[in-house]
Amino acid sequence: MGKPGDPTARVMMTPVPAHLTTDNDQLTDAAVIGVGRYGAKAVLAVPGAGALLSASVIARLPLAMLSLALLVHAEHLTGSFALAGLVSGGYTVGLGVGGPFLGRLVDRRGQLVVLLATAFATSVLLAAVALLPASAPGLVLVAVAAGIGLTMPPVSGCVRTLLPEVLPDAEALPAAYALESSALELTFIFGPPLALGLAAFSSTRAALACAGFVLLAATAAFATRPASRRWRPPAAGLRPHGGSLRSPAIRTLVAALTAVGVLFGATEVGVTAAATRLGNTNSAGFLLALWGLGSLAGGVAATRRGGGARGGSGLAVILAALALGHAALAATTGSLVAIGAVLLVAGAAIAPAYATIYAMADRAAPEGTVTEAFAWLSTAVVAGTSAGTAAAGALAQSAGAAAVFVLAGLAGTVAAAIIALRSCTPTEPTMAAPAQPASAANHLKERAQLAAVNNCHGRGMTFRPQPQHPAQRPTAQ
Repeated sequence: MGKPGDPTARVMMTPVPAHLTTDNDQLTDAAVIGVGRYGAKAVLAVPGAGALLSASVIARLPLAMLSLALLVHAEHLTGSFALAGLVSGGYTVGLGVGGPFLGRLVDRRGQLVVLLATAFATSVLLAAVALLPASAPGLVLVAVAAGIGLTMPPVSGCVRTLLPEVLPDAEALPAAYALESSALELTFIFGPPLALGLAAFSSTRAALACAGFVLLAATAAFATRPASRRWRPPAAGLRPHGGSLRSPAIRTLVAALTAVGVLFGATEVGVTAAATRLGNTNSAGFLLALWGLGSLAGGVAATRRGGGARGGSGLAVILAALALGHAALAATTGSLVAIGAVLLVAGAAIAPAYATIYAMADRAAPEGTVTEAFAWLSTAVVAGTSAGTAAAGALAQSAGAAAVFVLAGLAGTVAAAIIALRSCTPTEPTMAAPAQPASAANHLKERAQLAAVNNCHGRGMTFRPQPQHPAQRPTAQ
């Protein structure tokens, strides 16, 4: 195929609309962009990219704070851990339900208005829950927490939608998604300790108020960046009925990420259960921070290599490594040091998996549904994590932490199997003569172009893109 960076190694093909293709095509074609010559420096050197990513990461810091902050605040307010759990659960359910709806709203109305409106609504609700008296009914606490989740600004989907518009070359996208995934790990490393630190230093009310202020200010800073402010959704006629889930590849990625969410939820419970059994419950926070550091390191390494995997089979390998690393935790429950060491290694597969999935989703989502597609991926993780936490809690009570880690490994194996089974007959990209690199924005517009399709075979219909004559190829504007 040529060396990385060699223009003859670029793949040029006429895209087929995502709703006319099957998983095999999309999971293979989705990640062929990027040949390893782009890293973090190249991405951050693009004008506006660094500021956009920074604002998006800060805007999402409250998400890493709020689940724990709401839990602690509700317990302090009511004295009931059971009610506090319902409050935290209500927030999580709100996140899962509201995400796809707000993503679809962005795809129809644009980013600026939706982001500013939801940031304002969320900050008002955070102020409300912080000011509620101890005599407030429990159902009011649960309802307000659910409202906070429902109105959470869809910053993640928005920034991932904007990256192809900001970057001048589509080959930089895998590295950009890897960089974004790595930077996001910082919020999970620093968010929970920040929430607990503010609560201890001042009060849980102050922690919630601080989260609301950061969310409002950082989301406004992101939404008013030129890329977000000027972004416009495609014409309504280009959006297919059924939204992003009409794409078989998006459905496959949602299913895989749901299983990954189960792995996350089980791991959090397993680490806490193991630390408690070893008489040092407080060490669970430090151990989970090591988990995040491992993901950060894996994401940095993936960014330096130009992004994540290059196809469905590569993603299946990453998910298999994720499963194996977390299953190995079952043998470490007798030592906090061993748990920390294995968590650090196991976490290294998280950010590369996310980077690969985001690149695939960007290519596979039907025209006009990209933000919604990213929101469904986030909802899948939330739903899976909730299910994993519930199942792992019962399992930890009856069988111990080792069994919980086995559950985590099984969930990761299911995720890998979903991807492997859907990409077991990958199509080969068609090579073409050298050409100027297409802009990353162009590949979004190309989804709407109809192309000739052939090679109907196997189970159902598989449509493969036809090679385009060099004279017909789109070039960078």
